[in-house]
Amino acid sequence: MNFDPLNAVLIGVILLLAVGFYGLLITRNLIKIVLVLQVLVKAVVIALVLAGKDSGNLGLGQSIAATVIVADTIVAVVALALAVQVRIRVGTLDLSKISSLRG
Repeated sequence: MNFDPLNAVLIGVILLLAVGFYGLLITRNLIKIVLVLQVLVKAVVIALVLAGKDSGNLGLGQSIAATVIVADTIVAVVALALAVQVRIRVGTLDLSKISSLRG
């Protein structure tokens, strides 16, 4: 395997994905889950730009990445607003305590 810049960025994307999936496995706080999902999306955005550069369509990769960033920001804001409402109504952000509620 040649160690050129594209391979270095690909290794970085894989490491970001690994950190994101590990974070999803260990955390139970709603706000931390939103942050870990942001890490995963940033890895995907970098991968999109890398794929665009590798295929010769850098502009297409960047435009798709910008669209993903806008959509992800909207999703993150809504998720954080819902987390605030859950904290106000239930009193906790722990998923294990929230999922045990009935009624």
